[in-house]
Amino acid sequence: MSHINYYIIAFLICITSLGFSQDVPNEDIDVLKMRIENYIGHSDLENERGDYYSANDNLEKALILAVQIKDRKSEGIIHTKLAKLQYSVDESEKALISLTKAAEIQREIGDDVNLGITYNVRGVLHASKKEYQNALDYFNSAKTKFEEAKLEANISDITLNEAKVYIQMEDYPKAKSLLEKSIILAKKYDQTKVLSSALIYSGKVLSLMGNNTTALSMTQEGMQIAKQNNIIENINDSYSTLSEIYEQTKNYQLANEFLKKHIQLSDSILDIKRVNLSPEHKIQFINDYHEAEKKQMEVKLEAADASNNLTRITTILSIALITILSLLTLSLYKNNNIRLKTNNMLHKKHDELVVAKEKAELASKTKANFLSTVTHELRTPLYAVTGLTNMLLDENPKPEQVQHLKSLKFSGDYLLTFINDILQINKIEANKVELDPELFNLRKKVENVVSALNNSALDNNIKMHYEYEEGLPSNFVADQLKISQILINLIGNAIKFTKDGDIWVRVYKINQQDDKYTLRFEIEDNGIGITKEKQEHMFESFSQGSIQINRKYGGTGLGLSIVKGLIEILKGKIYLKSELGKGTTFFFEIPLTYSADELATEEKPKQFKNIEAVELNNIKILVVEDNKINQMITKKILNKMGLYCDVVDNGEEAVERVKTERYDVVLMDIHMPGISGLEATKIIRTFDKELTIFALTAVTIDDKMHEFEEAGFDDIISKPFRQDDFERKLYGALKTNENSAPSV
Repeated sequence: MSHINYYIIAFLICITSLGFSQDVPNEDIDVLKMRIENYIGHSDLENERGDYYSANDNLEKALILAVQIKDRKSEGIIHTKLAKLQYSVDESEKALISLTKAAEIQREIGDDVNLGITYNVRGVLHASKKEYQNALDYFNSAKTKFEEAKLEANISDITLNEAKVYIQMEDYPKAKSLLEKSIILAKKYDQTKVLSSALIYSGKVLSLMGNNTTALSMTQEGMQIAKQNNIIENINDSYSTLSEIYEQTKNYQLANEFLKKHIQLSDSILDIKRVNLSPEHKIQFINDYHEAEKKQMEVKLEAADASNNLTRITTILSIALITILSLLTLSLYKNNNIRLKTNNMLHKKHDELVVAKEKAELASKTKANFLSTVTHELRTPLYAVTGLTNMLLDENPKPEQVQHLKSLKFSGDYLLTFINDILQINKIEANKVELDPELFNLRKKVENVVSALNNSALDNNIKMHYEYEEGLPSNFVADQLKISQILINLIGNAIKFTKDGDIWVRVYKINQQDDKYTLRFEIEDNGIGITKEKQEHMFESFSQGSIQINRKYGGTGLGLSIVKGLIEILKGKIYLKSELGKGTTFFFEIPLTYSADELATEEKPKQFKNIEAVELNNIKILVVEDNKINQMITKKILNKMGLYCDVVDNGEEAVERVKTERYDVVLMDIHMPGISGLEATKIIRTFDKELTIFALTAVTIDDKMHEFEEAGFDDIISKPFRQDDFERKLYGALKTNENSAPSV
């Protein structure tokens, strides 16, 4: 009966405590946030004094409040600080769990700065376990976060930690370089603790590299800073390092003295840790075992008056019960340990995957930058190749030279197409292609594409057929430019592989929900067709029917890959049906939104067919170009058009010329020594808003369009450019200037 009463009382106590735990005062959020900051501040002070138990207690109180008010940012910060404490008292597994929780929260809320701090601590933890590559990966991720946030001051500590890892790996030159960077940053931002440590470790590295004189000087400087600021750990490191340096220089007396100081201070630090460490929790199964023993004694005493047989049976049953309970307790303890280790492994793998993802994203970014740079460098000489070829073709070459020049022009055009296709693929893979939906007439858009490609079809004796479903609306909202690109690629592909045949272009509805239409576009030809084996790979990059087909019909092998990427961006699908020798049908389905709004009619700007349409008197053009060949080509093109131009080869001189002389148009290159074309244009716009400035550039226009607009360019002429496009834009600008000029 007494046992039953005991359990009833225990149950009532639990219920009461639960009731009190739910009665949380509804305090003001700001007050609770201040209390959290107060707890964290006290914890930091106690941590500095070595009072780890009190520091941990304050952080746990802060964490309870942060969870209560759903302050996710503070939760992440507290978990990172808990991890630092746990690492300080050699509880690495607990520290790993805390860091994983912190990183999950910080990634979820986008707290990149504190995530960088978490990565730094995680790197130190892996370094302590001699997992050096993991440590360096986390340090690199931390640096990336701080660089993106432009927090250079936080990088000094990371470079110091990286240097320590390279010292362990015995890569002393790398460690020396990182320590030098850490010293520079620590001095710049007045970080005495980092500066002191970096100087001491520099002394260690220089000693290991044989430069004991400089090593001694730097270590003593670091020790002095540590003593002035009472940084115990750094003082201890300086004693150890000085002992090693004096041993290297065979000054054994000083080596012994500093070694004794190091040992004494280390013992003192350990004593502080022992006093302030949190009390170890007793193992659960031992407690259960002692409780079982107590119960066993009670059973024996209660059974003393019973018969001997009953006593023996009761004793045996009690011992059996206790044994079973002990085994169950031990089993539960082991299972908990296994579960803890498994969770740790899962957290570790999760974080490794996150770091691998970040590394992959960095590699993708690096690849994109590399492609952008390479293609720019290729476009610049291509400007010279195509420009000179066009000039030579216009200068009455010898009959035997014409074919060579045409071949050169074809090769230049092919290479330019190839570069543009690679850039398009790269943009699609990097998810840099953005949708630009607008109201347009779909029926006219497809009709215009078919009409534009009809001349190419006639060259192959092909008849084009266009079918637009009767009753299907014409006005839709979508990205018409990308739809045009898809149609041009697919119809162009059909023309390329068809001769003396027909091509059908069809547009019809397959589904409709209110204003949301799903349309199917079909491009069918009766050309050479594709084998079943090749059809599976037709949408992959650099894939065509065969090497022979590639040589016979040309093409880069990227068109269909671009088409598939664009259709997926438009949230559509593409299919292929073909039979060798009978023809091919490509059909794609995309969603479009119908609009009843009327299309605004725009007046088309007048096109100037020849230079006589513009009054050339006193027309002056400034060409800003640093490449001598490109200067010559641009000047020749302008002279051929009957225009006068000045040429300068840098942005500074361009600004001065515009200030002192009157020009009608400036053709501005972008990449030049000194200030760039963008910077030069921005400067010119501060004192001349009306001057027409064209960007004459080899950069990828789609990627840089916003930069050109912000800088103040009127238009862009891409290098290598088509001469008719160049002339059209130039004539338009000159005519506009002529009309707006005041009469004399």
